[in-house]
Parts: sequence; C-alpha cells; structure tokens
Amino acid sequence: MNYLWPRILCALLLVTTIMCAQKNKTIKELGAKYNPFRIETKISFKSIRTQAVTLSVINILGKSILIDKITAHKGMNSIAFKHNILSPGMYLYAIETSKEVLSKRFVIK
Repeated sequence: MNYLWPRILCALLLVTTIMCAQKNKTIKELGAKYNPFRIETKISFKSIRTQAVTLSVINILGKSILIDKITAHKGMNSIAFKHNILSPGMYLYAIETSKEVLSKRFVIK
C-alpha cells in the first residue's frame, strides 16, 4: 500500500498545477472570425488586463510570416489580418504574453 502514496501525491500535484495554470491565464477565447478565408480574417482574443502581446503567423514549415508586437487592452481585442501575398494553405497564428502562448490554425483559400 505504501508504494501508492508517491503516485497519488504526483497525481494531486499535477491536477493542482493544471488548475493553477488555468486560473492564471491572461489570454482567453482566441479565434479567427472568418476561417477559412480568402482576403481577410479578424483574429480576436480576450485579455484580462492591458498588456503587451505578440501576434505571430507561421506557415506549416515553421517559417514566421508575421511577428507584430501590440498592446492588448482589457476585454475583447480584434486584429484584422490581410494575407496579401500568402499562398493558399494552412497557417498557425499565436498570441504570446510574457508567460503564455495560445495558438490556433487558419486556412487561406
């Protein structure tokens, strides 16, 4: 029976860590309004406070297409993204703060 205690303790620690990480998120509800899109999409996210964030768009080969530092305000934020010269395909977009990164995918038709 004593051999179970380390496993139980590790499981409790893991659950506590995950719950704390979820509570401390400063960016939530990341999404693209038009996905897939041809010309433009609106990337939106909710910030729990005013903070500096970085918007990144990355192709499927891992090459950074766009890196843009912006100030996110408390509440919903929206960024218009026009693909201009990008080829049709799948791309990753991410919002990064000093402590976290949220990413999703969008498709250009």
